[in-house]
Amino acid sequence: MSQLTRDILKQYWSYPSFRPLQEDIVDSVIEGRDTLALLPTGGGKSICFQVPAMAMEGVCIVITPLISLMKDQVMHLKKIGIPAAAIFSGMHHNEIEVAYNQAAFGMLKFLYVSPERLMTDAFVESLRKMKVCLLAVDESHCISQWGYDFRPPYLKIVEIRQYIPNTPVMALTATATPKVVEDIQFRLGFKKNNVFQTSYERKNVTYNVIHEADKYGFMYRLLCKMNTGSGIVYVRSRKRTKIIAEWLQSVGISASFYHAGLDAKTRDYRQQLWMDGKIKVIVATNAFGMGIDKPDVRLVVHMDLPDSLEAYFQEAGRAGRDLQPSEAFLLVADTDINKLKENLHFSYPELSRIKLIYEALCNYLQIPIGAGENMSYDFDINEFTQYYNFSLLEVFNAVKLIEREGLFITSEAMNTPSKIHIKARREDLYRFQIEYKEYDTIIKFLLRNTPGILSDFVNIREENISQKTNIPIEKVIRQLKNLDSMNFLTYIPRNDKPQIQFITERIDIKYFTLSDEVYRNRKSDASQRIDAVIDFVNNNKECRSVQLLRYFGEDIKKTCDRCDVCSSKNKMSISDNEYQVISEDIVGELRESENNIYEIIKKFNNHHEEKVLNTIKWMIDNNIIVKDGEKIKLYK
Repeated sequence: MSQLTRDILKQYWSYPSFRPLQEDIVDSVIEGRDTLALLPTGGGKSICFQVPAMAMEGVCIVITPLISLMKDQVMHLKKIGIPAAAIFSGMHHNEIEVAYNQAAFGMLKFLYVSPERLMTDAFVESLRKMKVCLLAVDESHCISQWGYDFRPPYLKIVEIRQYIPNTPVMALTATATPKVVEDIQFRLGFKKNNVFQTSYERKNVTYNVIHEADKYGFMYRLLCKMNTGSGIVYVRSRKRTKIIAEWLQSVGISASFYHAGLDAKTRDYRQQLWMDGKIKVIVATNAFGMGIDKPDVRLVVHMDLPDSLEAYFQEAGRAGRDLQPSEAFLLVADTDINKLKENLHFSYPELSRIKLIYEALCNYLQIPIGAGENMSYDFDINEFTQYYNFSLLEVFNAVKLIEREGLFITSEAMNTPSKIHIKARREDLYRFQIEYKEYDTIIKFLLRNTPGILSDFVNIREENISQKTNIPIEKVIRQLKNLDSMNFLTYIPRNDKPQIQFITERIDIKYFTLSDEVYRNRKSDASQRIDAVIDFVNNNKECRSVQLLRYFGEDIKKTCDRCDVCSSKNKMSISDNEYQVISEDIVGELRESENNIYEIIKKFNNHHEEKVLNTIKWMIDNNIIVKDGEKIKLYK
């Protein structure tokens, strides 16, 4: 089978060979085994399910929460000649029906769906008609209660396995702790534990934590030293993306900003400018980066503390995809840790406030009690908060908590073009054109210039139709709408607004509740992740890479020799092992009582005097021990 998969890899993706571990993962899937692949961001995860699916008979269902990534992958697959479709919130019901039918009749190789789609009767009914060769679950950490991005709809995946009992499941994620790895396999109903994992170690990326009051000045100096490639500056606030980008422009650095609150066209445009190297630096919230694979990112700067080490590792991991030396800097001010703890508090509003926001949102969208199930609505969170005079932060976090309960899902604005599918049968086309001559020009144009329009939805530009037919654009749109109402075709106008899709009907506020246990557990887990971040930034004794790898379950002792901790020790002309031995001896001695520096040196005459002195100085500078006159003692 390996030769077949290598041929497929070369034919469609033009790669001469697999990356390390990819082929083992592919073989495991083809052999019918449930498989969990842990590969770093940019490690070629999609190849691991796309190649085996091409070697198997039937359609591969891919479950992913990232609509933008879904659309990108479908577009790429179609470009290389592989039939694929995606179903996500906001799509027209006719468009969804076409995709389901194509999958059922064997016309698709890949069907991408959001996890919320699994909960619908239409999906289950369609699934029964499909020959499914593989169920691929991307971002699979979302299924774990201990994952940093838990999503209840993922729990439904195991239920649909009953309809495809002989179909293997492949789970993929870039970051997962050992606890999450076990939980993923349990919740997906793995017949047998089967994990393929590469090391999380990124030897070309240097992680640095810098305690610095003047973050702007430090960031500026870092960017000035970046002679080649591009950079990303991450912040937590949409407002600050604009402020920092404009400040960078004022000091002569090419920069722009990006966040989910911008319209889709603007986001796409700025992202492309940065991808093409026309902008050196993008200042962004964590909305930037999903599915981004720019090889020459030399520098990633975090101006604020992240909520978790998982998020930090993924964002910092955008650096150095080309395996060239790259750096990640986390800048920390004195007040940042308190801010992080405050953010945790605001991230979990009281239940009474969540209920109030849910009721206001339903009223705002004009959804009656008992209605709204599987319906999508345009939803601009900024307009909503202004209308009801709510705090944006409070609404954002309340919406996220309701979303995690599986009541609805939100999606950022997507630059979705207009689409058309002619539903009329071929034998009815001529009759229709004779009967409705006023539509003859536009129908002929569509049939001649949009291949595939009779079997599938195709993208159109109303402006282009107007230009080519000499029909005013207002009339083009009006005629397309009329043809839609006449059931001749389905016309879906372009939409670039954020969406909210209700998974369940609107609940009477009397019966609205969040699981108290889940709420408490989520808050506790979030608190533990924040504690891990705080420990990371405060731990100036261990190599940053070693700390991160240990968090993800890897016991690697070899230091990077480049991070802020290692560099500080290198200046002492002392190896990491020597420092470890000497510092442990000093701490052990000082646990008994404080002692004179020179007495300490005498006691450790088996170590070089200069190295003992350098270790003591470094420990004092980093608040591990304190100096009191000629004596030293442990820092309390």
